[in-house]
Amino acid sequence: MDLIIGAGISGLSYVAASGGDYQIVEAENQIGGYCKTIYKDGFVWDYSGHFFHFQHPELRDYVMERIRPDEILKVEKHTQILYKDRHVDFPFQMNIHQLEQEEFIDCLYDLFTIPEGMPSGTFKEMLYAKFGRGIAEKFLIPYNSKLYATDLDRLDVDAMGRFFPYADKEQIVRNFRHPEGKSYNATFLYPKEGCIRIVNSVASHVDVGRISLGEKLVAINTDSHTAVTDKRTIHYDRLVSTMPLPRLLDLCGIAYDDDVYTWNKVLVFNLGFDAKGLEKRNCWLYIPESRYLFYRVGFYDNIIGQDRMSLYVEIGFGKNQPVGDVDALLQRTLDDLRVAGIVTDQKLVAEHHVLMDPAYVHITSRSEDDKKEKMSLLSQKDIYSIGRYGAWKYCSLEDNMHDAFVLASQLK
Repeated sequence: MDLIIGAGISGLSYVAASGGDYQIVEAENQIGGYCKTIYKDGFVWDYSGHFFHFQHPELRDYVMERIRPDEILKVEKHTQILYKDRHVDFPFQMNIHQLEQEEFIDCLYDLFTIPEGMPSGTFKEMLYAKFGRGIAEKFLIPYNSKLYATDLDRLDVDAMGRFFPYADKEQIVRNFRHPEGKSYNATFLYPKEGCIRIVNSVASHVDVGRISLGEKLVAINTDSHTAVTDKRTIHYDRLVSTMPLPRLLDLCGIAYDDDVYTWNKVLVFNLGFDAKGLEKRNCWLYIPESRYLFYRVGFYDNIIGQDRMSLYVEIGFGKNQPVGDVDALLQRTLDDLRVAGIVTDQKLVAEHHVLMDPAYVHITSRSEDDKKEKMSLLSQKDIYSIGRYGAWKYCSLEDNMHDAFVLASQLK
């Protein structure tokens, strides 16, 4: 029997692809993991923004075959950066010509006078070596420092993989006259009822009688192939885990250095107001400046098409940084939204918040090396760790589905 830990998109996708004899154990009282949707006072909110930009047509078709076409919106992505009280198109490095003249000259001069042989072994060093001081220090470093809530010198040069918007000098200059407007998700799909609709589509391939909700895994005996939960002991042939990799290693009794696996936490405020705001086009805004508490603000009302402003607001915290008084943070968030001009005279009529811990994993050269070693050791014990946190990587929901399908095929 396959024992799957976690009923998020990765665990459900693995079961949907593999079939056979299985049992899913989920600590929460509902499926979805971080891909849950909240309905409150007419607002539709996810735990945070989850938008679907399928790169694999077969996965898109698999998900969409059980969703009616009128349930899905195809959205043209429009995103900007709130930089010193002006809006600059994203990505910043491609649109420096939209800055004030002196700042534009600073960025352009630094881009074309990058010293030879600059170190580029860390994420921060790569930003300087690739884009120069101006672009790095005006946006790339402050924004990503807020997002990851860590020193960027800790991160691997390829910490964001294909999701980082690289651009060379020629592309940047061409964009001054002929905007490319290209990215990995220039358009995306979003269900009118929120991201849980995608989860439910995948879950429709799964026997709900084999999903045990509200059951927490507390120990794994890798020798006897048994898993102990807070309710019972389960014997398995293979165990597929989607929990954070460090937690899985702890439960298996596999030692690792505490500083190898680090991450940040993200506090998400979902906010509903009584009227639309001035922002009527952007799907989300990036906020690099330290004077604002948050690093990103998303507009569900612009994505779904609603007549009341509906926001998700994300605030990053370090792994060991206390979040503190959430009510006080909400008030500070509302104050900052007003200073930024996002909220004017609208009244807050609905609110929800969730703390995602972990949120973004910190990918370092040490974590990558240790992960490979630990994954090999686990597989020898018939244990496989998948998903954003199980595989300890920066990826999309589609990537999680793809990896789960690949593992199911390999294990067959």
